Amino acid sequence: MRAITVERCDVPPPGSPSRLSFVDGWNEHPDVSALITDRGTLTYGELGARVAATMETLGSRRRLVLIEMSNTVSAIVGYLAALRAGHVVLIASDGGARESLVRTYDPDVVAGPDAGGVWQVTKRRAGTRHDLHPELALLLSTSGSTGSPKLVRLSYENLDGNAQSIAEYLDIDHTDRAMTSLPLSYCYGLSVLHSHLTKGAAVIVTGLSVVDDGFWDLARTARATSFAGVPYTFELLDRVGFADIELPSLRYVTQAGGKLGADGVRRFAELGRRRGWDLVVMYGATEATARMAYLPVDRVLDAPESIGIPIPNGRFVIDDDGELIYHGPNVMLGYARTPGDFALGRTVDRLRTGDLARRGPDGLYEIVGRRSRFLKLFGLRVDLDQLEQGLRSDGIQALCTGDDTGLVIAVADGTPDPTAGVCAKVGLPAAAVHTLVLDELPRNANGKPDYAAVRRLADHPRDRVESDGVQAVYRDVFKTDQVGDADTFVSLGGDSLSFIETSQRLERQLGALPSDWHLLSVAELEAGTGGRLRGRLRWMETSVVLRAVAIVLVCADHVGLSQLEGAGHVLLASAGYSFARFQLNAVTSTGQVRPLIRSIARIAVPSVIVIAIAYLLTGQYDVWNVLLIETLVGPDDWDIGADRWDPRLNYWFIEVLVVCLVFCAALLSIPAVRKLQRAQPFWVAYAVLGVCLVLRFHVFTGYVPLEPYRPQTTAWLFAIGWAAACARQSGQRLLVTAAVVCGVMLPGFLDGEPSRKFVVAGGLLLLIWLTRLPVPVGLQRLTELLASASLWIYLTQPLTFYAIAWAQSLLSETAAAESLGASTGADDAGLLHEVRLGIATIVAVTGGVLAWQMYRRALRGLSLLSRRQLHTREN
Repeated sequence: MRAITVERCDVPPPGSPSRLSFVDGWNEHPDVSALITDRGTLTYGELGARVAATMETLGSRRRLVLIEMSNTVSAIVGYLAALRAGHVVLIASDGGARESLVRTYDPDVVAGPDAGGVWQVTKRRAGTRHDLHPELALLLSTSGSTGSPKLVRLSYENLDGNAQSIAEYLDIDHTDRAMTSLPLSYCYGLSVLHSHLTKGAAVIVTGLSVVDDGFWDLARTARATSFAGVPYTFELLDRVGFADIELPSLRYVTQAGGKLGADGVRRFAELGRRRGWDLVVMYGATEATARMAYLPVDRVLDAPESIGIPIPNGRFVIDDDGELIYHGPNVMLGYARTPGDFALGRTVDRLRTGDLARRGPDGLYEIVGRRSRFLKLFGLRVDLDQLEQGLRSDGIQALCTGDDTGLVIAVADGTPDPTAGVCAKVGLPAAAVHTLVLDELPRNANGKPDYAAVRRLADHPRDRVESDGVQAVYRDVFKTDQVGDADTFVSLGGDSLSFIETSQRLERQLGALPSDWHLLSVAELEAGTGGRLRGRLRWMETSVVLRAVAIVLVCADHVGLSQLEGAGHVLLASAGYSFARFQLNAVTSTGQVRPLIRSIARIAVPSVIVIAIAYLLTGQYDVWNVLLIETLVGPDDWDIGADRWDPRLNYWFIEVLVVCLVFCAALLSIPAVRKLQRAQPFWVAYAVLGVCLVLRFHVFTGYVPLEPYRPQTTAWLFAIGWAAACARQSGQRLLVTAAVVCGVMLPGFLDGEPSRKFVVAGGLLLLIWLTRLPVPVGLQRLTELLASASLWIYLTQPLTFYAIAWAQSLLSETAAAESLGASTGADDAGLLHEVRLGIATIVAVTGGVLAWQMYRRALRGLSLLSRRQLHTREN
């Protein structure tokens, strides 16, 4: 590899390239990965060679270089080469912005893709026509671009100081690998590049959105340790089922670019704690070179509304009006509104954020409002007053308001639609702009604009003609009349910014959407609708609904309120279904069994603890129960019959589930099986189902009274769920259905119990043939809660019923009942008994939910304690 040299500039900034740690020191680790793509890896040595070649192309004389900054290796090389050579870099986000900036600021060199996508460097003059201040390094459009040509002037000290601070508080080292989940033209996305190159870490370069499966495939393949997101990114994560995506190498996720909201922060932080990664909430602005504050990870759950503390080397001051003011080496030099401003030095020494804040007694800062009329959308800060002025100059009278979820523009009837023009000026997607057409613009009594009235009107959704079908939705979202039956969301130019609105509106029309809906044509989407749910019903996944209903039936049956037995067997099939969708996918994607072992531990450990407590308190269990193998190897002296139940069988479901999962872990630890499973997932599941059905027919065991509770003869139910989740075609579902008929209806399973057979068969068939079920809106949250807590409800309900019976014995219930029978009729006494059973069921379910919540809090506390101890040892 040839030597990398840096030519002297005609007007050298004070040590410019050497003051940027992220473009220096690469020769110290030339063989370490620097940029990773789906096509290969560029080491620091190779990156240095490409940067050096581009520096020669750009020339040595200091000039203004415009870079169209995309998420590509070519753009990154051009950007780093320009900085390393001492040029002043002007960032453009796309071709449209490039043309606008060229007209306004007249750069000396323009670099970016041509019409065919080939990277080109165009020198517009031999030298420069600009007077460039020695400290000036980078020019970025304000995170508030409202069509204004105003730029943020950033120095070498700004860039390097902020990169070093971020790397310090995120503890970035050479082993880290960050995904480019945000545009590199945006200061937040660019700071990810700076902070990682500063520490010799790698950046995984992709232009894919988080809604693309390819993004997550690349994250797993390249072993990504982090990615960044603005609030909208986290909405998209919810839509794509991020909670179920296995990323074993993920270390942390960062959030900035606007307020996520305390509930969202807490929810994603809890998800991270369960999955082994941290959520880092941050606060910043382009004017501060991206970052001003971060929330320490050990405070995220107890202070989710806070922006945290200043970054290293920064500090906050709150003035008498409550405005938050930031001081630090990353505060910009000032703004540039004309090319003449490039010669200016520092014109500001602090940053007035425009946010109203307060500082808590714990030193954490919290934003409580805004001093001026700004919105922050998708990482862009929109000046509403300036936007209104721009519309007036275009002959449009409008009132602009909104919040951090969308921009609202109110215009009078007869006014041209401003949406397209505003999107072009501000840089927002059409989905983020809501235009209200009113008879007249609302005013207060004093004649001033009534923005509150505009916001109230905006709370009522726009009248949408959705009865016309998918084409009507696409026409409205993409602002085009050219939508045909063969068009898809992707072919029409859909992206992550329009993904949520489109999917939500289509779901209101079509019901549940398939996971690949964005790839289906208009005709395919409309042909695939099997019924529409509106009003008071919503779709939920069948496995979730079955878990919620089954666990309530289990409690009702065990207390004697219901005679619908068999819900525990449906729970076992639902567990197999979940295994195939989540744990099995994790094993397949990582090639390791460790994710499955962790899942087994999450079930087995709390089960052993609860059953051990029951063993000590009640005396109704033995050591085989505690070890979760009572029904597998315990003594065959159970006392069961038509009217008798041995308490030692109370936990049969847990035991069978753990045995099934351990068997799967052992099976999947064989590389050949994992390879076969990746190639033929359904047939592997069906083969396992066949083996389990052989066991079901008592080839190895045949003690009929215990048959519904032994792992050997009930594992086929788990395998049914596994196969149902892998069945993608009707023929495959028919094969699984045939297995259900054989397993349930042929002799040897629940003989003499037709109602129980009906419950089991009905639950299994729902799981096989229906992916979602309608649930009343008011019951959605309850259904989710019961399904989530189902394991703990099952574990604690025997203890709950034992406690109720013990309490009743203390109150001499028998005597009370005799007294009651003497003064009331038998019917009343029977009704009172049913009410008591109903109350007992509710108490059992509630107790399990509370135990689940306590367990989660205990895990969170242990995690915080271990992190603090680790932090103490490191310090």
